[in-house]
Amino acid sequence: MRVLIAEDEELAAERLADLICEAHPGARIAAIADTVEGAVEWLHKGEAIDLAFFDIQLADGASFDIFQQADVPCPVIFATAFDQYLMQAFKVNSIDYLLKPFNLEDVRQAFVKYEQLKRSMRAGAPDVSQLIQALNPVGRGYRQRFVVKTGPHLFSVRASEVACFFTAHKTTWLALAEGGRKFALDFTLEQLEEMLDPTDFFRANRQYIVHAEAVRKATVYSGARLKVELANGEELVVSRERVASFKMWMGG
Repeated sequence: MRVLIAEDEELAAERLADLICEAHPGARIAAIADTVEGAVEWLHKGEAIDLAFFDIQLADGASFDIFQQADVPCPVIFATAFDQYLMQAFKVNSIDYLLKPFNLEDVRQAFVKYEQLKRSMRAGAPDVSQLIQALNPVGRGYRQRFVVKTGPHLFSVRASEVACFFTAHKTTWLALAEGGRKFALDFTLEQLEEMLDPTDFFRANRQYIVHAEAVRKATVYSGARLKVELANGEELVVSRERVASFKMWMGG
């Protein structure tokens, strides 16, 4: 059995490789990629693989992007720090997951699930479109949580905890309402607009999306614009063409 690993933390990748080989003595690690780009390049070679272990957050994006750029010819087991809702999304799509931190028994159980999938799917590649859609809540599909990374650690942030999303230095940032901590994201503001509930979030200008509960006050500013102060201390200006919509949004 040939296994592909996509994991951007070197020690985590080595540990996962060791656990895989211990849990399934017949397994051989075909390659380890630490980026979406690296995984895509390897997959484009067309080498045969039987199973893949993908960390969700890689050095240059989310591993879901791999499926948009290359054919993944095998079942995938995701390594994730997502909460229970997102775990259920994986199960709906018949793709197993390893919840970090995981151990040898977790990897063994993942192989049990793989063998079950192989029998039921005749070794066919899973369709991950349902999984990607399931990352959003039921109904309209608004995102309720974001996974952020600090050092080697991943953790989940509720949308309700966010003061704003903004761009700076060609990077999109998530800023918490409490404490003012900021985390880089792999989404553009345009993508976030599609994910977020417009009842709670408003695109104030080209650089900012703000949360209604984080707006401390808004004052009239030059040029018929509004200056907004957020609970975390951030200040921004609502562009002139968005002022009327902002007032209606704030009024509910």
